[in-house]
Amino acid sequence: MAVTEVIALPEVTRGEPVVLSDAGADREVRWVHISDVADMSNLLEGGEIVLTTGDALRADPRPYLTALASTGALGVIAEFHRDWHVVPPRIGEFAASLGLTLVILRREVRFVDITERVHRTLVAEQYEAIDFARRTHEVFTELTLGHADAADITDAAAELLGTAVVLENLGHQAVASSGALASNVLRDWERRSRQEDMRGEAWLPVWVGREGDRWARLIAVQPGDRDRTVMVLERAAQALEMARMAERDQLDLERQAQAGLIDDVLRERIRDEKEVLARAVALGFVPAAEYVPAALRVADWPLEPDPVAAQRRTAQLLDIVVSGVRAAGHTGLFSVRDFGEVRMVLSLNINRGRSRRQVVDDLARALVRDIGRITGLGNVVVGSAASRGGVSPAIGALAEAREVAQVAASMPASGRIVFEVSDIRIRGLVSLLRNDPRAIRFAESELRDLILHDIQTGTDHVDVLRAYLRLAGNKSALAAHLHLSRPAVYSRLARIEAIVGDLSDGESMTSLHVALLILDAQSRATGPIT
Repeated sequence: MAVTEVIALPEVTRGEPVVLSDAGADREVRWVHISDVADMSNLLEGGEIVLTTGDALRADPRPYLTALASTGALGVIAEFHRDWHVVPPRIGEFAASLGLTLVILRREVRFVDITERVHRTLVAEQYEAIDFARRTHEVFTELTLGHADAADITDAAAELLGTAVVLENLGHQAVASSGALASNVLRDWERRSRQEDMRGEAWLPVWVGREGDRWARLIAVQPGDRDRTVMVLERAAQALEMARMAERDQLDLERQAQAGLIDDVLRERIRDEKEVLARAVALGFVPAAEYVPAALRVADWPLEPDPVAAQRRTAQLLDIVVSGVRAAGHTGLFSVRDFGEVRMVLSLNINRGRSRRQVVDDLARALVRDIGRITGLGNVVVGSAASRGGVSPAIGALAEAREVAQVAASMPASGRIVFEVSDIRIRGLVSLLRNDPRAIRFAESELRDLILHDIQTGTDHVDVLRAYLRLAGNKSALAAHLHLSRPAVYSRLARIEAIVGDLSDGESMTSLHVALLILDAQSRATGPIT
């Protein structure tokens, strides 16, 4: 109940009130106190309206009002019916300067009638507020226990508040809305929501999510009582966070089960294909004639010194991949083998007239787009092994898909996303053998003298040889690549030939090229060699 509402009561208007100061008249009244005592500093707690016959106000108005303001009182209603003419001059201006409401009654009234009416109203308001808080608690508790979704929770908030409520994500997109929406409420919503100064909008926003992990906002459009609106929105935000955590826990259990199934097959704990398929189907996997083993790898995955943060980032990548696969109408089994890498066995929904490779390419492009949009990371490749007619064989081929993805991630950018074994060719073989001591000894024997010469003289013969072999021995192209004249290129190649042998022999060129690929693979794994 506001001060203005008290002044408008019939019990007060019978006294023919004159408002000398309406400062703070919109504030809520906590209680009404009757007293003619000059100093009420020990009697008031703040938020009161004081009813007085005016003796102290007549005797020494400025100290009286100053002391009253210091207690946090809201104002004074003083009865001056017998000596209206002795109201202190300019007292209204002084009360306004103190932030006090000051009302003079020109007729006698029963103060007890005023206090009874106000107190009865305040108690009723307090009871209604308590009852509303209880109903709010019960509504959102029931929704939480019933695993309600975001739309149900937003609907409940709008119904309780009697106004439109919008749930928007961090991109300022309205993902759920409810209530008596005017036709223009959601019109141009994103632009309006992005405006830093929202004073032109009658909105009251509340964040959803813990500090540092906020993920949405609930906005009441044209809210009523602020305290009540904030309470409902905060309770709705808690319900949304609980729903999100429950969904995440469910997804975590599902993905742990999928990773466990893949691990059980790879470790040969399960060998019966029927049992494997039954477990996969129970996890949402749709049976098909063939399944595609694949591995998605983010080549630019950042090094994260904090293992918890690295795990959280990889879990986000897994969420993006799983959601992307399902959004495209496919199902799969998924697991994480390494940071920045997701293994998957895909059951594809292939429309007539489209090849399996086309479907995989489209899916890969969608995943790359989602990963870039959400994480900002690029250089994503997908390694794919040949499709298999059973879930167990497809799981067994994940190692091959992972090797293909690892090699593809190290290859020069080509615009291609999906790679098969036939696409990586000799680099795939080199990647498989890069840790074999015999391969390393071979590469060292082929290139050791040239590497030492570069180290001792500061030349770049290894880089020149790498470019020459990559260009298939085309000296004109090499000259253009190095921005040198042809005679200068011939001279450089002659010095290299003096160290490594004939560069016009096909077998020699092949040996040197393979040796460089092996050393390059080692360099990517352990750091530069030259």
